[in-house]
Amino acid sequence: MLPLAVGVMNMRHADRLDLERFLDRLLSRSILTDAEQEAILDLPAHLAEIKANRDFVGLRETVDHASLVVDGMIGRFDQNRNGLRQITAIHLPGDMANLHSVVQPQATSALQALSITTILRVPHAAIRTATAEFPAIAEALWRDCMVDAAVLSQWIINVGRRDAQSRIAHLLCEIATRLRAPTVSGSFTFRFGVTQFQVADAAGLTSVHVNRVLRGLREQGLVDVRKTEVRVLDWAGLVAVGEFNKNYLQTEILPEERLRILSPA
Repeated sequence: MLPLAVGVMNMRHADRLDLERFLDRLLSRSILTDAEQEAILDLPAHLAEIKANRDFVGLRETVDHASLVVDGMIGRFDQNRNGLRQITAIHLPGDMANLHSVVQPQATSALQALSITTILRVPHAAIRTATAEFPAIAEALWRDCMVDAAVLSQWIINVGRRDAQSRIAHLLCEIATRLRAPTVSGSFTFRFGVTQFQVADAAGLTSVHVNRVLRGLREQGLVDVRKTEVRVLDWAGLVAVGEFNKNYLQTEILPEERLRILSPA
């Protein structure tokens, strides 16, 4: 662990409220009984605050806990031998950023706080105990990892097959949808506290190019990005430019409509 990256907040057990957002994420895609929900809310965890732009899980580091985002944003990244980074995912509040580490403790990608971020460290052992007692929880976590894989697939298409303007538009559409912004209104505002340099790392561009693209999107009357705030002016237009189809985020499929491996008791 990188010692300067994390400041532990009293090392107290997390309030159940801190785990409820993760439970809400699971319930949006899976049916869980009252006992299974309680098992998730009772997971032991410790709050930690991470400074902006600090790595807190290094490449190939072995960890014994998963990191749930409570506040702020986390970037998952890899880098080449020259130290050039590529952000391969952005994790928002409610996301378990490295849930896959429960079965693969050695990090295949690293984690960095993109802004001042609060996380819950949830021990792997506790997650394993809960899934052993309640197999339906294991199914819900499996489904959650499946959505992360679908997002990664879209990010590959975004960097490899879309032009710069479409890349940025697609990223903004995805973040707005995941934050449950009121997209039906056509124009709205949401918080997105990342720098242009970080957006560049996510889109495979330079920060100068990102600046030009954002200016162009603003001049087209689609979106205005200023510091930590994104003001969408024309949602339909932004979706069209970004070639955005939210199906991969699995937001429209109700839990009861899904094929279930396990039935609730």
